[in-house]
Amino acid sequence: MASDGTTHGGTPAQQLSLINLLGAVLPIGLLAWAFAMNPPAALRSYLWAFCVVAAVPCGSLALLALQHLTGGAWGVTMRRPLEAAVRTLPLVALLFVPLALGAHILYPWANGSYTAPYPKSLYLNVPAFQLRAGVYFAVWIVLGTVLNYWSTRQDRENPPDFDRRFRLIAGPTLGLYGLTITFASIDWVMSLEPMWFSSIFGVLFGVGQILSAFVFAILMVLLFSDRPPLRGVIRAGHLRDYGSLLLAFVMIWMYLSISQFILIWSANLKEEAPYYVERSHGIWPIMAGLVVLAQFFTPFLVLLTRDGKRNARSLGWVAGMVLAARAAELYWFIAPARPVDHHTLLWSDLVALPALAGPWFLFFTWQLSRRPLLPLHVDPTPAEDHHG
Repeated sequence: MASDGTTHGGTPAQQLSLINLLGAVLPIGLLAWAFAMNPPAALRSYLWAFCVVAAVPCGSLALLALQHLTGGAWGVTMRRPLEAAVRTLPLVALLFVPLALGAHILYPWANGSYTAPYPKSLYLNVPAFQLRAGVYFAVWIVLGTVLNYWSTRQDRENPPDFDRRFRLIAGPTLGLYGLTITFASIDWVMSLEPMWFSSIFGVLFGVGQILSAFVFAILMVLLFSDRPPLRGVIRAGHLRDYGSLLLAFVMIWMYLSISQFILIWSANLKEEAPYYVERSHGIWPIMAGLVVLAQFFTPFLVLLTRDGKRNARSLGWVAGMVLAARAAELYWFIAPARPVDHHTLLWSDLVALPALAGPWFLFFTWQLSRRPLLPLHVDPTPAEDHHG
């Protein structure tokens, strides 16, 4: 049965927040120094770190909608971390401000190094870029607020029609997420190389965000699984569901990645092929191989077995490895587009991620501590346990 929810995750979450705050101060200062020394390089590093951080709350919005549409005990136990991540979207919007204000430095179509032809110029211009970003965040924040509000109402009142309400908003949420994240991926990442285009990239970018959110939620559930109210709730059936879904997500990601590569490489068009040609030199093929190994082959081999799915330790290691691989893949998307030093790891890259992830995680843990770690009036027991 569902937990009474009287025990909150406040104490461990607050401890994580304090440690995280102390660890974020130095990277923030170093990143500010990097902006003063070399704004273009620092902005490119900032963009990468922003995409890594934003992937979790954006992907959590899609996962929340998916869970409300499909049901299942896996989503009940993950709901609180996903909802807390979605409630950080206003902070993510605030973190985007330096990119909106620095677009004329960061993007070739905005700094004069590339002149977008008409009618492409109607899309690739700074005011339109900023306006679209505002629309993206407004849509995500409104949808996330509605889902969180109804979840709170369900905890307090438990009206009988709330499952139907969740399903009514979950479908449009998934559709709007797919539409907005496709354009966001074009604006934020693809337009770094404005001559390049791919019809698959938006879907690949969105699936990557969902994958980031899912493995992050797995890690949070496992982290708090030995504390009330999750103690004794997380069972082998939950771990099996986590592992099965993670296996499905990494296979979808691999299918999309291979499809994009094969289509672009076989077509050999001058607008598309240079994207992979540039990434076939220096450190980039090595990084691509490591990403595929950590984000597909290793999870595939571990999660293909029954024991691999049901073992919390192995599942946690796989989730952590995939989360790290997601950051590396986004770096592979962004860093080679630098006009200079694109084969070099900049020191600003090393500080940008902790500088953004630290405050975000601090805010996330505070949000997580504000509600019970399990939703009320919802049974978190796997279906197989109801049948003995």
